Amino acid sequence: MKNLIRLQDGVAQLASDDGWELLREAPEELPAGELIVPLGAWLAADVAPVRGVWLAPEDDPMRLAGRLDELALIAIDFPSFRDGRGYSLAYLLRTRLGWGGELRAVGDVLRDQLAHMRQCGFDAFAVREDKSAEDALKGLAGLSVQYGRSAIEPRPLFRRRS
Repeated sequence: MKNLIRLQDGVAQLASDDGWELLREAPEELPAGELIVPLGAWLAADVAPVRGVWLAPEDDPMRLAGRLDELALIAIDFPSFRDGRGYSLAYLLRTRLGWGGELRAVGDVLRDQLAHMRQCGFDAFAVREDKSAEDALKGLAGLSVQYGRSAIEPRPLFRRRS
């Protein structure tokens, strides 16, 4: 995937070694390689070798409960920057289901969203291909202190003071 940013030990970096391929629709015969397929196709078919799944805004992440160990990557689609349901999906995956693997934002992902996506639990961002990933890196440095709780810091600011 092009224009990919990953967090490595809390530091945002451009990813040059990404071999994952996002399939918007699962074909009858799956190609070889690391694939990210739609949730419905992953649940309905015998796709045991497929270790990546993507969720649409209307998908229920609880359908993955009990099967997270079969996955290496979960992607959440943002069909429009105005659609914020993906933030809730990420938060649920991290906090309720305990997902510890890569959580990638895909679709209409823009610089202005990255800091909030990070707070919701995303650790990889596939920036829209017509935008600069180098410029988008600056979007992750925008907020130095979060007042409220988040997926990456469950304690509000007043609880963090010593």
